[in-house]
Amino acid sequence: MTAQTAPGPQTDPALRPTGPSLSPSRAADFKTCPLLFRFRTIDKLPEQPSADQVRGTLVHAVLERLFDLPAADRTPAAAAALVAPAWAALLEAEPALSEIFAAATTPRPRATTPPAPITDPASDAAAEPALLAEPALLAEPALLAEPAQPAGRTPTAEPARPAGPDLLAEPAQPAGHTPTAEPALDAAAPAPRSSSDPAAVAAEADATGQQTLIDFPAPDEAARLAAFLGSATALLDGYFAVEDPQRLEPAEREALISTMVDDTLLIRGYIDRLDISPAGDLRVVDYKTGGAPREAFEGRALFQLKFYALVLWRTRGVVPRVLRLLYLKDAEVCDYSPDAEELERFERTLVALSEAVERAKRDQDFRPKPSRLCGWCSYQALCPAFGGTPPPFPVNEPVSIDLTPADDDRLG
Repeated sequence: MTAQTAPGPQTDPALRPTGPSLSPSRAADFKTCPLLFRFRTIDKLPEQPSADQVRGTLVHAVLERLFDLPAADRTPAAAAALVAPAWAALLEAEPALSEIFAAATTPRPRATTPPAPITDPASDAAAEPALLAEPALLAEPALLAEPAQPAGRTPTAEPARPAGPDLLAEPAQPAGHTPTAEPALDAAAPAPRSSSDPAAVAAEADATGQQTLIDFPAPDEAARLAAFLGSATALLDGYFAVEDPQRLEPAEREALISTMVDDTLLIRGYIDRLDISPAGDLRVVDYKTGGAPREAFEGRALFQLKFYALVLWRTRGVVPRVLRLLYLKDAEVCDYSPDAEELERFERTLVALSEAVERAKRDQDFRPKPSRLCGWCSYQALCPAFGGTPPPFPVNEPVSIDLTPADDDRLG
């Protein structure tokens, strides 16, 4: 595989690529359901965001603003004080967001039993073995293993943050200071929940980026808004439970990174945060405002971070030492350390996935892939699996994957 540096963080994110391109969210959409990919990416059908999705965007905005403050001022109280102005800024940019509080939130009808599977040659593993040749896309025995730990180690949550400087912080310490190593992950992981458990189903939906719904049974719009902002503040409490921002000086925040793969495929996405140690080690950090999913459904979040790791490796020549997921709702930290061989395999997987997308576009063949996740889909009325009819396939129009900061997973 060859790679070259493509437009970086300073490039206009509205710039449309002239050839095949993928972002983590759109790649995951195609793997989840090719028809979902078509509706979002090709037809560009409108999709009303849920309260959870908007809350995720709000919390990300607050955490970005938090690091604009001097280190000593990055306190829970300061973060809470940022919620209201960050919400005002979001509303100014997109006034329609206020509509989610105009009426009581009511859950969308969910398909408790998905329709019979529909064969999809564009995404079926049998028709495209290379697409699922990367075992890490589904489940990894060493999913949360530290570099020095043997494969198969039980995933664990990070204990409460230690005192002292962060291992991958910018060099803000006195000369000659040795960064304090972070503690090993030793807490036992909870047993997986039954697939019939509604909480487990919701965790699966989080893991694939589908909508979940917050129920605000408040009597009026103002009360629902207050409950919404309070829930965002509660997530910030979860952030401070697992990380001390006073010990961090991120190298980059909300950074657009991109590269060319195989001289044909543009891959790009937004990183929530990139930490660089004095020794040059990279840590990619992604904030997740949904609940921490069961191990079997950690695959999408890991897919997203490996996507970023591949771009960083190809553009900077350094394999990130740590890919970190911060689950704010459950106050959990999950770390994973990739290697170059693994990223090479992942690169081949993305090329195969892009080829499958291009075939589906050429044949105008994006079939539904029914699953339990159909219950969270906004497009059931247009889906053949539910008796609907998709709109005519766009013709004589270039098909591009437009990327905005909100494109990549906020809820996760």
